[in-house]
Amino acid sequence: MKDPNDQSSLTGLELPPDEMRRLGYSIVDLLVDRWTNLRDGPAWQFSPRRELQPLLWGPPPEKGRDPDQVIGEVVGKILPMAGRIDHPRFFAFIPSSPTWPSVMGDFLATGFNVFQGTWLESAGPSQVELVVMDWFRQWLGFPEEGGGLLTSGGSAANLCALVAAREWAGNPENPVLYVSDQGHSSLERAARIVGISSENVRRIPTDPDFRLDVPQLREAIAIDRSRGLHPLCVCANAGATNTGAIDPLDSIAGLAKEEDLWFHIDGAYGGFALLVPGEKELFHGIEKADSVTLDPHKWLYQPYETGCLMVRDTQLLEAAFRILPEYLQDTALGSEHVNFADRGIQLTRGFRALKIWMSIQTLGLEAFREAIGTGIQHARAAERFIQESTHLEMMGPSSLGIVCFRFRISGADMLPEDLEEVNRGIQDEIVESGFAMMSSTRLRGEFSLRLSILNYRSLWSDVQETLEEVVRIGRRVWRKGGLG
Repeated sequence: MKDPNDQSSLTGLELPPDEMRRLGYSIVDLLVDRWTNLRDGPAWQFSPRRELQPLLWGPPPEKGRDPDQVIGEVVGKILPMAGRIDHPRFFAFIPSSPTWPSVMGDFLATGFNVFQGTWLESAGPSQVELVVMDWFRQWLGFPEEGGGLLTSGGSAANLCALVAAREWAGNPENPVLYVSDQGHSSLERAARIVGISSENVRRIPTDPDFRLDVPQLREAIAIDRSRGLHPLCVCANAGATNTGAIDPLDSIAGLAKEEDLWFHIDGAYGGFALLVPGEKELFHGIEKADSVTLDPHKWLYQPYETGCLMVRDTQLLEAAFRILPEYLQDTALGSEHVNFADRGIQLTRGFRALKIWMSIQTLGLEAFREAIGTGIQHARAAERFIQESTHLEMMGPSSLGIVCFRFRISGADMLPEDLEEVNRGIQDEIVESGFAMMSSTRLRGEFSLRLSILNYRSLWSDVQETLEEVVRIGRRVWRKGGLG
């Protein structure tokens, strides 16, 4: 009998089974150690290219190296110089904190090397994606004919939505896209790709709570029609990246129907708050959308890259993307067998649904509801803390897990340029210290600090201590600058 560990029987790209197991177990041990000790390390580490390039630059080796040395180099030199986005005090941008079952799902899907473009090559995996899409369909309140596909992220999902909208409208000349002034940049990028000129992307102003102003949207549509343009699609936010704002979805849905526009909702991270009892009413009208972007790799705690596009009618999605070349004729098995390549831009696509399915099956939906709800409660508690502070002020209402605020001494006469200088100093010092990671933004032209509290590991103490650190640094920077 052939010995599987016999080196002479292996090609140059194979490893003996025992060595595969040893290396695999060592990787698992490294990951578990990282997860176990995540809180004890810094929330952020950074190194400029001028320092990293000498460490890593060079030609590829002609002969293979010791795998333990390679792993040591990866863990010692490369991975530490990346954002620790799942750290409990990583409050920047829109973080991701995957569950362990979802990581196992990714490992399995990669190890089994699933090609999930067609049913012929991935019947079981495709059925799992259909199951997951039906879960999402029910959460959104879409009809039975609704469905979608998993994508690399929200940017790809928004692109596919605009392609579907353009095809649905018959590829009109001079199409116009309407987005909130808080809309995600990927919408403008998608517009370029589908042939909507930058001059025909309308950024609609928002109200004091950063929600799209419906009367101004109506006026913009009327003006464009009078100019002979073709209003095509309106994109609303169900959790704006900047502020967490949720647009008046039901009102926008009514206007879109009245004006015969495709209604798309970008709910990339915020849409999953639908799962939390008491929060679903915030999304009234989402069930009327023609398409919705969701990002399970955000507030459904999945690894990157796990985005999603959902549509009310999957036939419209397939009408936009389905192409059957001769070399794929064997994959046409009938309409009951879904080829996910017919629903989006990828033919070659991995088994993204497994991680979602495994994590929900293993942990239960209740655990996800509780984790999302806890993030929302932490954000509301942060807002109360800021409102009660004599050194902090809100820059707008908190929404979902997002809190925008700044350091400002109550009663002090602080010039706008001084405010920005102090808050920039706070931002720089906190990030450089590694204590916490938070990002900044601008709201109506004013510099704002910003917390995105989405991590299921984050405790209220993590949020409170970060806010207290903002105050401590702010007071010192303020005094050091001779500003007070």
